[in-house]
Amino acid sequence: MPRRTTTLELMLPLRDERTPAWRWLYAALRDEILAGRVRPGARLPATRDLAAQYGLSRGTIVSAFDQLEAEGYVESKLGSGTFVSEVLPDELLEAPRSARLHGPTTPPHPRAFANFAERLPLGAKWDIRPGRAFRTDLQALDLFPAEIWAQVASRRLRRLSHPLLLGSEPLGYLPLREEIAGYLTTSRGVKCDAEQIAIVSGVQDALDLIARLLLNEGDRVCMEEPGYQGAAEVFRSVGAKIHPVRLDAQGMRVPSKRLRGVKLAYLTPAHQFPVGTTMTLARRLELLEWARSSGALLFEDDYDSEYRYSGRPVPSLQGLDNAASVIFFGTFNKVLFPSVRIAYLVLPHDLVPYVTAAIHTTRRHAPVLDQAALADFMSEGHFARHLRRMRTVYAERLGVLLESAEKHLTGLLEVSPIEAGLQTIGWLPDGIDSDTAARAAAARGIDVTPLSRHSRAPRKRDGLQLGFASIDPKEIRRGVRELAKALEELVAC
Repeated sequence: MPRRTTTLELMLPLRDERTPAWRWLYAALRDEILAGRVRPGARLPATRDLAAQYGLSRGTIVSAFDQLEAEGYVESKLGSGTFVSEVLPDELLEAPRSARLHGPTTPPHPRAFANFAERLPLGAKWDIRPGRAFRTDLQALDLFPAEIWAQVASRRLRRLSHPLLLGSEPLGYLPLREEIAGYLTTSRGVKCDAEQIAIVSGVQDALDLIARLLLNEGDRVCMEEPGYQGAAEVFRSVGAKIHPVRLDAQGMRVPSKRLRGVKLAYLTPAHQFPVGTTMTLARRLELLEWARSSGALLFEDDYDSEYRYSGRPVPSLQGLDNAASVIFFGTFNKVLFPSVRIAYLVLPHDLVPYVTAAIHTTRRHAPVLDQAALADFMSEGHFARHLRRMRTVYAERLGVLLESAEKHLTGLLEVSPIEAGLQTIGWLPDGIDSDTAARAAAARGIDVTPLSRHSRAPRKRDGLQLGFASIDPKEIRRGVRELAKALEELVAC
C-alpha cells in the first residue's frame, strides 16, 4: 500500500487541563487512529507543526509519538516522518464500534424537507464498470487521444495567467465559447454567437438551470414518449406536470391543440432517445410553428448527433427557428470523455441575462482551466480530427452489429439501422417484454437496456436499447450470439 503523505493540520479534541499534555496528545491521536479518521499508512504532521498548532513543546510531542510507537500504533522512518502503522495491534481491531465517533447519528427530531427534496429520486447510482456488449450511452474511451489531451492541458498549465487564476464571467471562458460558436455554425447549422452560449456541466445541469428559470409548480411540460427519464426527474423535482407525447415515424408528434399552457417541450430530434429515429424536416417545421403560436419554448437536446453515419444532414431546430423559440443543448461529455464535464447551452437573446444571473448566484462559473484546455484542443484541430476518426470507427461497429443481428437475431430482435448516435433499438416480437429479455441477457453476461426504463405509458411494441460505440467488433459478435441464445430460450418457453 502506498504511503499517504499529508501536511494538513489535525483537529484534536479539547484538552482537560488535569491531564498531562503528552498523555492527552497520545490518547487523542490513538482515538483518531481507532476511529479511522487517520488511516493506516497516513503520515502524521511533523512534530514542529503539531507543537506550533497546539502551543506545546517539541519534547511533549516526541514523548507522545514515542509512546504510540512503543504500542505499535505508529512507526517512524528516518528522513521520512512518522506514519500510522499498516497493521494495528489486535486490541485496536477489537475496539467496540460504539466508541467510534465517526458512525452515523440520528437527529433528535424528524427532518423537515422542502417539496423539492421530497420529489427527488433517491438512491441513484453511477455505473463505472468497463463496457461490454451492449452497454449504452458510452463512447470508445480507449481510442481517445489521451496523450494529446495531456500535452495540451500541460502546456496550458505551464503558461497560467493571472486572469485564468481569477476565473471567468458566469457564462464561461470566452475563447471556448467562441470556438463552440464557430463549430456549431459550421457543423450543426446553429445560428449563434459566443454571447448566447453558456457553459454547463451536462444535460442535468442544463435542464435544472432552465427548469428553475422557466417553470413554477404545476406548469406543463411536454416530453417524448418514450423519452429520457433524466429530464423527467428534473421537471418533477420543480413540481412541473409532465405530458407525454407519442412518437411516429417522423419523430415526436405535435402536441394536441387541446393541451394549452405548455411552458416547455423537451425533445431529441437529431437522434431520438431511446428509439433512435431522426426527426424529419417537415415535423421540425410543424413543431416550430406550434411553439411560435403557443408561446412554448423547445429544449433541443443534441446529445450525440456529431456521429452521423447515413442520410442527409438535417438542420437543427435552432437553425430553423425564426421566433427565438429554441434552447439548444450540446455536450463534450459524449464526444470526448464523461469526466470532462463540459457542455453548453445556446440561448435565445432574451434568456441570456437571466441565465447569467442564475449562474452567478448559484455557482459563479464552470471550472476555467478545463475550459481553457478544451479551447486549445479545438483551436489546434485535435477535436475535429478526433470526431472524424470516431465517426469511421462507430460506423464500422454499427455495421458489424447490423450484420451480426441479421445473421443471428432474425425473428428474435429487429435491430434498427439508425442514422446517428451511439446506440440503437432492437424491437422484440410479441409476447416478450423488455424487462424479462434484459434479465435473460444479463444471465449470459450481456447488458441491454429495457425500453420500459424510458417509458411512462403502456407501449404498443417493446424493445431493447443496444449500445455499440464502446464495444469492439469481436465483443459485438459475441454479444449478438449470446443475446440470440437468451431470446431463443424465452421464445421457447
